Amino acid sequence: MKIRLRSLNKTAGLLAATTVRQWMSTLDYKAALYEPSVDPVHPQYSGQKIYIFWHEYILAPLFLRGHCNLAMLLSRHQDAEILSYAAGHLGFEFVRGSTSRGGTSALRELLRRSRHMNLTITPDGPRGPRRVLAQGPIYLASKLQMPLVLLGIGYDRPWRFNSWDRFALPRPYSRARGVISPALRIPPGLDREGIEHYRRQVEHLLNRLTCEAEAWATLGGRKQQELSPRRESLGYGRREDRRHRIPAPHLALPLGSQSLCESPGDEADPADWS
Repeated sequence: MKIRLRSLNKTAGLLAATTVRQWMSTLDYKAALYEPSVDPVHPQYSGQKIYIFWHEYILAPLFLRGHCNLAMLLSRHQDAEILSYAAGHLGFEFVRGSTSRGGTSALRELLRRSRHMNLTITPDGPRGPRRVLAQGPIYLASKLQMPLVLLGIGYDRPWRFNSWDRFALPRPYSRARGVISPALRIPPGLDREGIEHYRRQVEHLLNRLTCEAEAWATLGGRKQQELSPRRESLGYGRREDRRHRIPAPHLALPLGSQSLCESPGDEADPADWS
């Protein structure tokens, strides 16, 4: 029975990966990065990093950055089984485990992978609460001295699932926008109080970046020096415009934003986070 179920999950994972490729390829992508070199396909990229984004927006990174030396943390829950096979087909390696199930073995595997790979974590997974950051990424960033990169992602009026994370399914041919932080370094040797301090700070910044991306996707418009990310793998062509740094003032939150933003006009400024 287990062999049959595994075979079904593998088949479902392949179908899911094919669907993600076709569905997500219809979107109009734009991104604004404080440091373009944090993108693993950038010609000046160096070192390993930990990329974090909210669970509800996992489709965009899965589509855009497969085969970029990324290992993704996925839970051992049955509902993540198909996702693990889909992620594999899309070019991600994965580690199974979470803070509630398989945490120790997952930590050991993440430590091993971090020697030569980037890590990717949805820090409110596997079952929430929605947009509440777990302590795991902060602990890893402190212990491994790998910088965090926060991905604020938004779609234009996506369909929402009735799930714990209100999973976002973008409408075909709609806008997808990203606002990406610079590399953020967490001090080494943090105690529990220190981990909680930085957990709150990173959670706040990731929510603000996400709010900004959502508002940008909904309202449209342009940001100075914005770029159009393509689905790329390591070793493929580079875009010349990725070499330009985007100053923080160009990432101001558009008026009329909603979601978890504190107020219209809040600016997602990584200088506030420490």
